[in-house]
Amino acid sequence: MDKTDKPCCSFCGAEKSPTVPLIAGNDGRICEACVKLAHQVVSSWGQRRKNQQMAPQLRTPAEYKKHLDESVIGQEAAKETLAVAVYNHYLRLLNCDREPVCQLGEQVELEKSNILMAGPSGTGKTLLVRTLARILGVPFAMADATTLTQAGYVGDDVDSIIARLLDAAGGDVQQAQWGIVYIDEVDKLAKRSGGGTAVRDISGEGVQQALLKMVEGTEVRISKSGRRSEHSEEQVVDTRNILFIAGGAFPGLEAMVSSRIQPKNTGIGFHAQPRREAPSINELMASLLPDDLHEFGLIPEFIGRFPIITFLQELDHATLLRILTEPRNALVKQYKQLFAYQGVELVITDAALSHIADQALTRKTGARGLRAVLEATLQQTMFNMPSQPLLRVCTLDLVEREDGDGALQVLTGLADEGREPLQACPSVAVEEKSVLSADL
Repeated sequence: MDKTDKPCCSFCGAEKSPTVPLIAGNDGRICEACVKLAHQVVSSWGQRRKNQQMAPQLRTPAEYKKHLDESVIGQEAAKETLAVAVYNHYLRLLNCDREPVCQLGEQVELEKSNILMAGPSGTGKTLLVRTLARILGVPFAMADATTLTQAGYVGDDVDSIIARLLDAAGGDVQQAQWGIVYIDEVDKLAKRSGGGTAVRDISGEGVQQALLKMVEGTEVRISKSGRRSEHSEEQVVDTRNILFIAGGAFPGLEAMVSSRIQPKNTGIGFHAQPRREAPSINELMASLLPDDLHEFGLIPEFIGRFPIITFLQELDHATLLRILTEPRNALVKQYKQLFAYQGVELVITDAALSHIADQALTRKTGARGLRAVLEATLQQTMFNMPSQPLLRVCTLDLVEREDGDGALQVLTGLADEGREPLQACPSVAVEEKSVLSADL
């Protein structure tokens, strides 16, 4: 290079000046603009490596539903909706930096679609989301909406949700930005009617407004130390690619839907319309509209950020029977494994299973009622079992009492040495034949 030639950037050709400094190397120079561009290129390489790690885990919606069928019984419509939504979400992420296959004449940016699930308690909302996150292999964080408050008040602020997701990702920001956040009990954030008093609703409508930007997509600053201070180091998490799923029981929502689809009969005498049979909860929830959620107490801006709305059906007797035995982690399998740890075989008859499902229906707590019934029935047996080393078999059966009602009875069988017949659980002597019944 001649002495008269001015130094210039080897990448873009910009000449050196007081406003354009150059970094000199062995065989070339680079300006500040090219350094920033190079940093962006190198950062995109790391993102592509993340995408390559994620790509083999992306499966078809049919495969996602098949995996959900192994853990969740019923809820076919909800499982299909979740499978399609999750597939489209991660398909968008995997192809965001690729050239489009068909040119539409302009650059099209795909936006994410968050999900809102409504359904009675114990129908499998949390289990569905947790199973999906495990299949995908992405970070998963669950937050309880009842503990959230506006910033500045006692309680957890909305930023704590992203902090939990970052912890689930092991502190890896890029991995956390691929994660799933499930906000449970979102119906507790419904706007409360304050009457004539002007009371600030810090845990209801205020939290909905605080969640708007985060759910839609924004940059959240999380302190590495867990406490906010002037000198603490912060990590920036972009929530544009985080999938948010909200769920809640929404008690009373079916009455609002019923009043909309079945207006009150104002006719009198011969003009009155004949009474129609009241629709079931499943039929009412199938007619759910965003207006019903707004009437329940969710603000329109919050509802609009969850374009996919699905519902989970109320569990009936047949579904509860299947939940007891069919899933991979079925309750009957769990208790059989628990008894097997102590060398005891647990046998539950079909009549007992049917009675357990009936009792769970009366509790109106969904699948959670099944565990409550089994715990109450087997409690005395599990108390006496460690003190009976000869115990080998426990049979849970349904017997008829003197009043004609059925009761659950646990019969025990001892080891083959004594060749003892089956006897009732708390008794060791055969002649007593005491009965352990669970009067539920």
